[in-house]
Amino acid sequence: MDASSDVDTVNALFQSLERFRSALESRVANKAAAISGRKLLPNADGWVQLAQKFQLSTFEQLVLLWAIALELEPNFRRLCAQAQGDDRKPYLTLGLALSMLPEAHWSVLSPQCPLHYWQLVHTGEAAQLTDAPLSLDRRLLCHVLEQPALDEYLSDRVAFISPIGEPDLSPSYRVIAQQIVALWGMTAAQPRPLVALCGDGAIAQTIGSVVCDHLGWQLTRLPTILLPTEPRELRQFQRLWEREAILSNNVLFVDDTRHTTQEPGQQAAITQFLDTLTTPAILGSRDRRPQLRRGIATFDIPALSHLEQLALWQQQLGETAKDFTAELPHIANQFKLSPDAIQTVCKQFKAPNANSPSQNSLWNLCRTQARPQLDNLAQRIVPQATWDDLILPNRQKQVLQDMAACLQYQAQVYQTWGFAQKGDRGLGISALFYGDSGTGKTLAAEVLAHTCELDLYRIDLSTVVSKYIGETEKNLRRIFDAAEAGGVILLFDEADALFGKRTEVKDSHDRHANIEVSYLLQRMEAYQGLAILTSNLKNNLDDAFLRRLRFMVSFPFPDAAARAKIWRRIFPIQTPTQGLDYDKLGQLKVAGGNIRNIALNAAFIAAQAGQSVTMSQIRQAAERDYLKLEKLLTREELKGWE
Repeated sequence: MDASSDVDTVNALFQSLERFRSALESRVANKAAAISGRKLLPNADGWVQLAQKFQLSTFEQLVLLWAIALELEPNFRRLCAQAQGDDRKPYLTLGLALSMLPEAHWSVLSPQCPLHYWQLVHTGEAAQLTDAPLSLDRRLLCHVLEQPALDEYLSDRVAFISPIGEPDLSPSYRVIAQQIVALWGMTAAQPRPLVALCGDGAIAQTIGSVVCDHLGWQLTRLPTILLPTEPRELRQFQRLWEREAILSNNVLFVDDTRHTTQEPGQQAAITQFLDTLTTPAILGSRDRRPQLRRGIATFDIPALSHLEQLALWQQQLGETAKDFTAELPHIANQFKLSPDAIQTVCKQFKAPNANSPSQNSLWNLCRTQARPQLDNLAQRIVPQATWDDLILPNRQKQVLQDMAACLQYQAQVYQTWGFAQKGDRGLGISALFYGDSGTGKTLAAEVLAHTCELDLYRIDLSTVVSKYIGETEKNLRRIFDAAEAGGVILLFDEADALFGKRTEVKDSHDRHANIEVSYLLQRMEAYQGLAILTSNLKNNLDDAFLRRLRFMVSFPFPDAAARAKIWRRIFPIQTPTQGLDYDKLGQLKVAGGNIRNIALNAAFIAAQAGQSVTMSQIRQAAERDYLKLEKLLTREELKGWE
């Protein structure tokens, strides 16, 4: 390589334009004069690499150089007009290039010529192709002038991801990044294998950034929702992107992690794009894409191990971590947060206006950060009930307290005592609450959530069960996946409809109904939070399903003494009452849910009358509630009221 090769591309470009102008002037003045092509080209690494990347012949490089010259040197427009003998043609044409430049070849007329295929130049309108004006693409001009740029068509869809330097990746993610670097680094041949990262989108992007930093490339994000779906538009986008990737060593991060539902046309466009893309790309997705024809190097992004989470907490909390030596293992076990989420929580906790260091404030920040997005599939219940509000026999109450202990001591048993190392299966805490409607099943779940400071989500089965095969499992998966981060309590209320006895297989729908039950069994066993099923009739549930449950709690219909206790606690302390006889109220043969309805309606009757709540108003409310139940108050229930 001669000494001029280390001259920067821009200086070399302008030097070559001077040589090119002199050669063209001589050619115009004396048409017999020959132009030596290679000596006119810029002698710089940047230009050589450009020609190699797009496989440009000497003639094609000279055409490109002439198009650049017209943008940078006004004299070249005059030369074009002189060479064509027409002052109205101060522009370059294919015909002019074919007649003036050495090593000319008719392949320059083909759409597959690199100049046209990669849209390095654009052809204007003319009656004849060889007379059409040629113009330089703006993106290429910026490239040869070493100016940052992005094609306008791409800029509406993709965004550069800023380099992140040397992040302290957790060991699990560092291994994945090293494997991708080795895969892409062992060959320079195109196309490099498509890489798929399955799991959390933010972590996938971070791994991609680390890989690109190591290889000296730029990572750019494309959300799949912005990918064109019309075939011609999709081809144009892909062509421009591949050109950009070639120009700037750019890697595309195709982000498919945030879009759970897609139209068939969009799915087809994504598949077509990934199948035919020839430049390096990383697909970030929640699930694998088995339908692609090309091979994919797939890496599953695991959740951080307990020790990795602990290390991240200690690193992000810094000196404050010593105040949470006993609590951090419990926090790390309960909340499966990503590195970014842990960093966010720690920043919030250490902010100047934060509460004083305590487990409760840090716990609540984690709880808020991990709160799943289940608004369209479940209802979040703010737990307020306590053990005193739950009127149950001692035996049932003890089982519920055992469940609370399982939630509170998971970190010690699973991590410190090593049960988690034996495998994930069976670590889930699952329970069945069964009994008549209104006997306290939902209230018990609320008490558990309040005791353990966890979120409680009641699942709306009408939005989960679908008549379309496969949709129910998708909805169940969304519920469990979203709940994993915070280990929330999931309450499948009135679960008989979804988790009933598996049927004899008579058609494909029966077979799939059984698959739904099996899928639920698998997810409940793996879910390390608490999943509660409620049922009015225990016998409606499949025996195989019941064997997988760790706890079963019956909620009996309350007797008179229990009903009296419920009445004593049903009115808030602020509610004015007068002359209430709780033993007589306990004679009403209704469950706790009905007692609450009666008390609430009685309060409205009293408020309307401007009075305190009395036995008379409770009787009016009871008569109306019984009417709804298609029952009548008996003499036994009203004995001693008057």
